[in-house]
Amino acid sequence: MFFGLTIEKLLLIGVIAAMLIGPERLPRYAEGLAHLAGRAREYMRGAKTRVREEMGPEFDDVDWRKLDPRQYDPRRIIREALLDDTPVAPVKAVSLGAAAMATSGKPVERPAFTAAEPPPFDAEAT
Repeated sequence: MFFGLTIEKLLLIGVIAAMLIGPERLPRYAEGLAHLAGRAREYMRGAKTRVREEMGPEFDDVDWRKLDPRQYDPRRIIREALLDDTPVAPVKAVSLGAAAMATSGKPVERPAFTAAEPPPFDAEAT
């Protein structure tokens, strides 16, 4: 259901709301709710139309299920990464000076700090 609400919970919320609002004002509130739902539906329909117009023919080619954020379960991603048997090539550590010298051919001065020693915090600068 929507946000974990079941039919029973929605009915209970409706009964409580009807008792709180009262029989005199209930039709007016129901009409307002229906109007709000209709405007929301029109807004969503218009948004979909605008996206379709801006994307052009590519809109129909997109697999929207792949873009669903609910499929990205961190536990599943970690489990698959740990169970993956693909060998990983070791990464060679290169210093900043060596990498810069390899690209430019000129020696580069070493920075005033290293990765092990972060730059000093300047409270006045923030």
